[in-house]
Amino acid sequence: MARVKGGTVARARRKKVLKEAKGYFGSKHRLYKTAHEQLMHSGEYAFRDRRQNKRNFRKLWIARINAACREFEISYSKFINGLNKAGVTVNRKMLSELAIDNKEAFKDLVTIAKDALNGKAYTPKEVKVAAKKEETVVTDAKSEKKTPAKKTTTTKKTTETKPAAKATTTKTAKTTTKTTAAKKTTAKKEAK
Repeated sequence: MARVKGGTVARARRKKVLKEAKGYFGSKHRLYKTAHEQLMHSGEYAFRDRRQNKRNFRKLWIARINAACREFEISYSKFINGLNKAGVTVNRKMLSELAIDNKEAFKDLVTIAKDALNGKAYTPKEVKVAAKKEETVVTDAKSEKKTPAKKTTTTKKTTETKPAAKATTTKTAKTTTKTTAAKKTTAKKEAK
């Protein structure tokens, strides 16, 4: 059997390494051996620093919160303890954003924390959200009258299927809402 040379494969592998090492200083972006060594180190540093990045941001947020707390005569540890006692759960990222952008909201949180430390119970205010009511017009096949019907909700399966199967499931969901609305209107007429 003839000897097979792996020139194209080896060249492609080396070109890939040199392409990834673009921008490195000196021979680290020119020579394959040093570029490969540097890429191995770079990968290790990237893996390590993806974890350290989370720690560094948490340190930054805590430093910002501490600085904002000191303006309102409370330490960071007492502030966090007060929020925990009050039952307020806000993560440090959001607290630091409030400390920077919205001093009034942060001041309210400081007063909540101070009250909780002094033994006062904190009761959160209820926030009411207005829900929109949607009405759909359904025509009854027998009487040709347009009557408003309540929209019924249907649950969809989240499993992936073929596109043709998805189209049929949505069509059946639409027809079920129409048929249930039509049944309701006919039941009302029979009751009268």
